[in-house]
Amino acid sequence: MSGTISLDDYRLLGRSGLRVSPLSLGTMTFGTDWGWGADEAEAARILAAYVDRGGNFVDTAVNYTGGSSERILGRLIADKRERMVLATKFTMARDPGNPNSGGNHRLNLVRSVEASLRQLNTDRIDLLYVHAWDFTTTPEEIMRALDDLIGAGKVLYLGICNTPAWRIAQMQTLADLRGWSPFVALQIEYSLVERTVEHDLMPMAQAMGLGVLPWSPLGGGILTGKYTRDDLSDANDAQVSSERKGIIASTGHLNERALVIADVVGQIAEETGASRAQVALAWTLRHPAVASPVMGARTLAQAEDNFGALEVALTDAQMARLDQASAPAPVFPARFTARPMVRQLITGGASITARDARSPDRMTA
Repeated sequence: MSGTISLDDYRLLGRSGLRVSPLSLGTMTFGTDWGWGADEAEAARILAAYVDRGGNFVDTAVNYTGGSSERILGRLIADKRERMVLATKFTMARDPGNPNSGGNHRLNLVRSVEASLRQLNTDRIDLLYVHAWDFTTTPEEIMRALDDLIGAGKVLYLGICNTPAWRIAQMQTLADLRGWSPFVALQIEYSLVERTVEHDLMPMAQAMGLGVLPWSPLGGGILTGKYTRDDLSDANDAQVSSERKGIIASTGHLNERALVIADVVGQIAEETGASRAQVALAWTLRHPAVASPVMGARTLAQAEDNFGALEVALTDAQMARLDQASAPAPVFPARFTARPMVRQLITGGASITARDARSPDRMTA
């Protein structure tokens, strides 16, 4: 059974010495420019509740709600800036039609960082993420440009999101070999309905010193019981539209399998007296690679419910039920090397334990 923790039980972020709360406050919901989200008054209440409990780790991006997220956040943390670890992201285009207003190249990186500094009304970004791999910019250009910003004091730590594991490993190795600043954080989608990242991204993060920050740990609300089988349709198992439900449907998660997983979450919520959201968050917190799930809320009530996940103690049996219901299908080469005959051939039939017991590659045969 996992023990309960609180927002001021700080954790080190990856290979760095930076201390962060075990839940990160995501602020993509700050601002109503996208048609849904919290207005500034409600955002202020959410942030105050987070900080009052000892929370110190807030997450945004230069393009969230058209820049409103950063502007609102900048105003709200002005009097507590030195207590907060402020994370933002670059990559996404901010000027439709301008090909250089998006991407990971040096020009967009510098422009985006300057825009974030203005919008956040701060002199530095504590953690800057590459928001996604852009399929065009070379690893050398990205890592050198990021290191230059750290040298200039505008950025202190680096992270990356939504990028293949092999590419992150390439960039991390390049930084280590050149003496450039490495990544210390990896923000990826991770929840009971998205566990394919366990194949490569999570083990890579553990091996290369990146703390994992899951985004959408509630599966876009699916795990909270917000959606039912009446919401499914023949088109990609869900209705696609510009509404919030349509956005979730476009991820491909609003399907029968996800609803089965959500049913198990609901059963365990009843057993523990916790909410479904708390159970789903508590499950992500048990993974050893996870540093701080990114929780988002449109209302103070939602935020306070999410904070309660830290007090949920799931038994090993309950974890096993959640794991079984959501287990991803094995992929090659793990599917091949996990077979008893292959393991016996690799080890010669001996029992072998890795030097570091936390290693994801530990093998016994």
